[in-house]
This record gives sequence, C-alpha cells and structure tokens, in this order.
Amino acid sequence: MNSPRSRPLTRLVLVLAAVAVTVLGLVAPASAAAPYCGITWGSQPKAAGTLAGPSGPTITDVRAGQHTCFDRVVVDLDGASGAGYSVRYVPAVTSDGSGFPVPLRGGAFLSVVVLAPAYDDEGNATYRPADPRELVPTAGYTTLRQVAFAGSFEGVTGFGVGVRARLPFRVLTLAGPGADGRVVVDVAHRW
Repeated sequence: MNSPRSRPLTRLVLVLAAVAVTVLGLVAPASAAAPYCGITWGSQPKAAGTLAGPSGPTITDVRAGQHTCFDRVVVDLDGASGAGYSVRYVPAVTSDGSGFPVPLRGGAFLSVVVLAPAYDDEGNATYRPADPRELVPTAGYTTLRQVAFAGSFEGVTGFGVGVRARLPFRVLTLAGPGADGRVVVDVAHRW
C-alpha cells in the first residue's frame, strides 16, 4: 500500500498541479477573451476619398448619438454623398487655416477632417454652429466629452472630438436620405 513517505509526496504533487492550473489560467493570452461588443476597429488613423470639387457636397450639420457599445458623431452633407475624410488621434487639434489649438475636454483627442467645405460656391456658410466650441451636448455620454468646430478652409472642414481615453474608432460614409450623405465617426466605450 502507501507508505507514510508517499502520502506527503502525493499531496505536494496535487498542490503543485493546482497552483500550475491557477497560474496558467490567470496568464492566458488576451486574445482568448472576446472583443468588447465584437468591436475590432483599433485606434490607428483612418482615411478615404478625395477632396470634393466645386459641385461636391457641403456640410450642413453635426449631430451625436449614444449606442450600447459606442458613441457616434455624424457630419451631415448636402448634395452628393461620399465625401472623403481623415480621422486620427492627435496630441492637440488645431484650427484649419490658422493653426491655433482648439481647446477640448477629454483624455484623448480625435482630429476629424471632412473633405468638403462648410460654405457654398459663393462663400456663403452652409453650416454655422451656434457655439463652435460645443457643437453638440455631450453630457451623459459614455465616451464623448466634447465636439468642437475647427474651421473650414480651402474646401476642407475640421472638427475636434474630445473623448474619455484613446479608444477604438471607426469611420463610415453613409448615403441618404435622398441624395445627401453623412460621415460617421463611432468611438467605442472601451477596448
């Protein structure tokens, strides 16, 4: 049968096995966990499209919305859909034309550049925010802290989006309603 000496050895082996299972379970690779809400967007710069010509779309409004897994900023376009864009995290958002910093709340800042003007062919404003520093109310949003106008210069319009932290984001261009379009920026609530 079992000698008195083999029982402590058996116990030691069982304890070491339990510790090994626990330690290996705690250091399992992060990829084993499912992504938050299935989001796999990342936080690297995203860009598409080209500068709109004289008959291209113009910016008419900026809106925001809350979703279960992300907060959304929508730039409405009048005219042809599919305006180009460039969206990236930056240390500071600067105003188009002047280069002056755009003050933003948040732990990270997205520079959103839409390749369409906020004025028509005659130079008349197609988008004139009541308060350029607060385009949409963001109180109560999980991720968004502030959305500000950074100006429209030489057919390009910039916005600054202050967010809670550097989080994954995606950019979409959507058609409609009618012949109008939208540039949409979704920022995840977490990684």
